[in-house]
Amino acid sequence: MSGESTIRTAETRAGAPAGGRLGHRLSGLAVALGLVLFLGGFVWGAVVYRPYTVPTGSMTPTIGVGDRVLAQRVDGADVRRGDVVVFQDKTWVSNAPVVKRVVAVGGDTVACCTDGKLTVNGKEIDEPYLPAGSLAEITDFPTVKVPEGRLFLLGDERRGSLDSTAHLTDAASGTVARSAVSARVDAVVWPWDGMLKRPTGFETLGPLSEPGPLRTIVALVIAGAVLVLGGGAYGPVAKRLGGRSRPAARTAEPAGVR
Repeated sequence: MSGESTIRTAETRAGAPAGGRLGHRLSGLAVALGLVLFLGGFVWGAVVYRPYTVPTGSMTPTIGVGDRVLAQRVDGADVRRGDVVVFQDKTWVSNAPVVKRVVAVGGDTVACCTDGKLTVNGKEIDEPYLPAGSLAEITDFPTVKVPEGRLFLLGDERRGSLDSTAHLTDAASGTVARSAVSARVDAVVWPWDGMLKRPTGFETLGPLSEPGPLRTIVALVIAGAVLVLGGGAYGPVAKRLGGRSRPAARTAEPAGVR
């Protein structure tokens, strides 16, 4: 009677993916979802925001010379006190966007200064975003009644800012139409300084603007990138780990015939 030993080897089927079919399906799903989030975040950001470079120091220290900012596209009707806005007015600068802070809106009465502070509707406004000592070195300007549908704007660095105070002799007393506003600055992105701080000094005069969706957009882009990288790395990692843990195949010699 001849007997041959049964040869048993620890092997992986040829063509079977490392990590298993379920793992590869999940990694593919992660990559697909990550691409949707990543690209969707960029598209959403491109639709909602516009980048600007601020060429002057009139908004120091909030925005420095040459800083790159992201500004949310908004309707001028939605602008509120304390907002840093981008606008164009040919009586100020021809064919160039200007970045200033809104300190008063239509119907407000604005003046400077009382006890070294700006006043709006008779209330002194705390402005922690101003550089130290800036108000002490600017000339008081007369009381201005802001016409309806218009805005009074100042730079945060008021010693050298060509803002509403430089146009007080104009027919509109230095004010700008709401319709001239195209965007509201949400963040300084280069060099990275993050979201602008809320101008809380204006809260007693009315509600402030809500921040735009920039944080949500950034979260989507980051989450998408993590899913794409994680899903793409699953296969190579699983293969490497599987190769380490898989026992080497043994070759058995057939038993001799007795």
